[in-house]
Amino acid sequence: MSTQTENPQLDAPLGRLRPQSASSVWIRRFTALAPIWTLLVMGIFFSLASPSFARPINLNNILAQIATLAIFGTGMTFVLLTGQIDLSIAAVAGLSGMIAAHLYGNLNYQEPIPLIAGLATATLLGFVGGIASTRFRIPTFMSTLAVSLIAGGLNTYVSKGRTLSEIPDLAIFLGSGRIGGQDGFRVIIIVAALSLLIGHLVLRYTRFGRYVYMTGASLPAARLVGVNTDMIIIITLTISGFMAGLAGIVSMGRLGSAQPVEVPSYLIDTIGAVVLGGTSLTGGRGGIPQTIIGLLIYGTLRNGLDNIPSIDVYLKDFIRGIVLLSALVVNLVFSGKRARDKTN
Repeated sequence: MSTQTENPQLDAPLGRLRPQSASSVWIRRFTALAPIWTLLVMGIFFSLASPSFARPINLNNILAQIATLAIFGTGMTFVLLTGQIDLSIAAVAGLSGMIAAHLYGNLNYQEPIPLIAGLATATLLGFVGGIASTRFRIPTFMSTLAVSLIAGGLNTYVSKGRTLSEIPDLAIFLGSGRIGGQDGFRVIIIVAALSLLIGHLVLRYTRFGRYVYMTGASLPAARLVGVNTDMIIIITLTISGFMAGLAGIVSMGRLGSAQPVEVPSYLIDTIGAVVLGGTSLTGGRGGIPQTIIGLLIYGTLRNGLDNIPSIDVYLKDFIRGIVLLSALVVNLVFSGKRARDKTN
């Protein structure tokens, strides 16, 4: 949901409303669905190019592959909607999993204390980034980058550079468990779906969600109407930290170990997927439904390329980058741009 509305187009000399043509309205409505068209085109192309792509088992694999990104993406959506950015999520996720594994495997703490400690640490780091950005007026680009360095350093210190393979059973269940036997539904998909659902309900049906959109649409205007924008930014970054911690624990359970280094692709993949769906980098526009579309685009592209054996494995990253850049141009320049101010 977006609280933003189209600015009326005014004739400069007369200050009267200038009606828009029916064709321009239909074009705007058509191009607003650019992410969906992108997803449909990709789905049809890969279904024709690879017989195995559209099989139910492969579609389930796509959902499992994007599940971790979906958890990251839920928190990132909140942050981007306020016009901010969080560069710490990958490092925070790595630290969250490492703390949980260290407490469980090395210090013999019983579940669920290790997982709670990992989530609490990630949430605290998100809160610290928010405080640094609002109280000391440090741009979130820099404050969250500093938090990333802090989290990465703590991860190295706790792990001593070693991979920990003794991890909590609950993390294994969340990351690798299935409901209904060996061929049952994957728990990680359920965790991702619940994260996205709760995020959507908060943004759409709560006062806090409306304030998130207002802050991103125009921070000065939100302040003038009484919104505590600093608190909104702090809370969104704290949410992002919590979701990064949850993603780190789920990822640890899926991999079967806690890694001493972050997975750098998590950050780029998360931002790319969220923005692909139509959530604006400048804030105020987008939401969880758009993030879901972006995640499906990202998962379809990655899985589809892997299902075409004729493509050189060394070219797949190049092709993926070209396609994603093209999709971003279509989705952001043509469908996501705001109405231009024609009052000058």
